[in-house]
Amino acid sequence: AMITRRASDIRPFLVMEVLEAAQGMERNGQDIVHLEVGEPDFDTPECIKAAGFRALREGKTHYTHSLGLPELREAICDHYRQRYGVVVCPEQIIVTSGTSPAMMILFSTILERDDEVIISDPHYACYPNFIRFFGGSPVCVPVFEEEGFQYTPAAIRARIRPRTKAILINSPSNPTGNLLSPERMEEIASFGVPIISDEIYHGLVYGEREHSILEFTDNAFVLNGFSKAYAMTGWRLGYLIAPRTLIRPMQKIQQNLFISANAFVQWAGVAALREAEPDVLRMRELYDERRKFIIRRLRELGMGIRVEPTGAFYVLGNVKTFTRDSYQFAFDILKRARVGVAPGIDFGANCEGYLRFSYANSLENIREGMNRLEVYLREVQ
Repeated sequence: AMITRRASDIRPFLVMEVLEAAQGMERNGQDIVHLEVGEPDFDTPECIKAAGFRALREGKTHYTHSLGLPELREAICDHYRQRYGVVVCPEQIIVTSGTSPAMMILFSTILERDDEVIISDPHYACYPNFIRFFGGSPVCVPVFEEEGFQYTPAAIRARIRPRTKAILINSPSNPTGNLLSPERMEEIASFGVPIISDEIYHGLVYGEREHSILEFTDNAFVLNGFSKAYAMTGWRLGYLIAPRTLIRPMQKIQQNLFISANAFVQWAGVAALREAEPDVLRMRELYDERRKFIIRRLRELGMGIRVEPTGAFYVLGNVKTFTRDSYQFAFDILKRARVGVAPGIDFGANCEGYLRFSYANSLENIREGMNRLEVYLREVQ
């Protein structure tokens, strides 16, 4: 057979499948409200685009250092110092073409066959796929709606075994929108197992403060990037912060597989960190308004939401009274209500019976989507 087991076994990313089906319907003239994809609807801030244009005009179109532009790595260090009071040096950072390649480099560096990584369930859909792709085994810790989907130190500790290579945390979390408290982060860090902290939704937090794992331990890897807070999904720019001893092996993987991230995009990243804070705050205020609105509407539609999510741009709605098959349900909603939503099953077995709604869309579109959903739910009950 021509196709490897690795390629056959990897699961599709269902959110992308819903999005692609929705785009197909749009090409046929149907009007779809997109609440499925975790992508800011905002345009990339002007100061970032200007820096990208400027870099192109100035001929910054060549390979950069494989770890990334020194200027961008300096800006990332400054950002972590100002925001979290932690000291990171440029030699600990690898700049990548999006945060997904950072994950790829990380897991290919730390995992031998059958090594385990502890993740929450629900989790970002691609985590277990990455872990398995590099021969590892994801070990799931169920988190529950009744407890505000809190990833608890006691439940994590119970799953630590000799083969545990890392504990993965994601706060604010996709798909739940919940945050880990600093006390919990500190306790998880005290277990002595390396922590992988996915901090991609930092900057999108409402009414409380997010914390970096680096405030509590150096025995950690940070995944972060520009897609979410800076509305730069299509620019594909991310980074990994790692202990110094692991940078060299990771650098060799970067050199061989990617060489470097895009040069002009990295210059745009410098502008994002140095100049775009007012834009981020403006977007965050609008997200907060949408968050409050969609939570209220979903509750009116009977989807419960016991603990309000305060980060990222997602809400998990409980649809167990309507269905036991979130995948079919999501595609039925797309077909009949013309609203794109993400099926819970994409995010883990424990997320079956839920739908993830993204409020990274205009208030007007969210309102229309909720109205369509209301009509649909009345019909199916």
